[in-house]
Amino acid sequence: MPMRTKKLTVMALTIALAMVLSFLESQIPAFVAIPGVKVGLANIAVVFALYKLGWKEAAGISLIRVLLISVLFGNFASLFYSLAGAVLSLLGMILLKHSEKFSAVAVSVAGGVLHNVGQILMACILLETDIIRYYLPFLILSGVLAGVVIGVVSAIMVQRIKLEI
Repeated sequence: MPMRTKKLTVMALTIALAMVLSFLESQIPAFVAIPGVKVGLANIAVVFALYKLGWKEAAGISLIRVLLISVLFGNFASLFYSLAGAVLSLLGMILLKHSEKFSAVAVSVAGGVLHNVGQILMACILLETDIIRYYLPFLILSGVLAGVVIGVVSAIMVQRIKLEI
C-alpha cells in the first residue's frame, strides 16, 4: 500500500476512534456537579496523532472531529465552543511537543487546560459578559486531571502502536 494511502487510512481510523470515544463519553453520566466538566476521551486520538502522524495531521483530525461531533451530538453553539477550545488546545500542544522538553502527559495537560480556557473565552464573547471567567479555576483543575488521564493513555498508545508510514 502506498505511503499516502497508509497515512490517510490511519487518519480515518483515528477520526473514527475519536468519534467512538466521544459517543461513549456522551453516554456516561456526569461524575461531578460542575456543568461542562468532561474527561475528553476523544482527545486521546488527537494526542496520539500529534505524536505518531505529525502536527498537520493532528490538526486536521482535531478539526474534523470537532465538526463531526458538533453535528452528530451537539448544536450550532457547541460548535463554536468546541472549535475555540480545540484550536487553542492544539496550538499549545503543538508548541510544547515541538520544544521536545515535555512528556506526552505534560502536553496533554496543557491541551486540557487550554481547551477549557478557549471555551471560556468563547463564552465571554458569545454571552457578552466576563462573569463566566470565575468558572475558570474549576475548569483548569478539571483540565489538569483530565489531561493526565488522556496523556497517560495516549503515551501508552504511542509507545505500543508501531506505525510504518
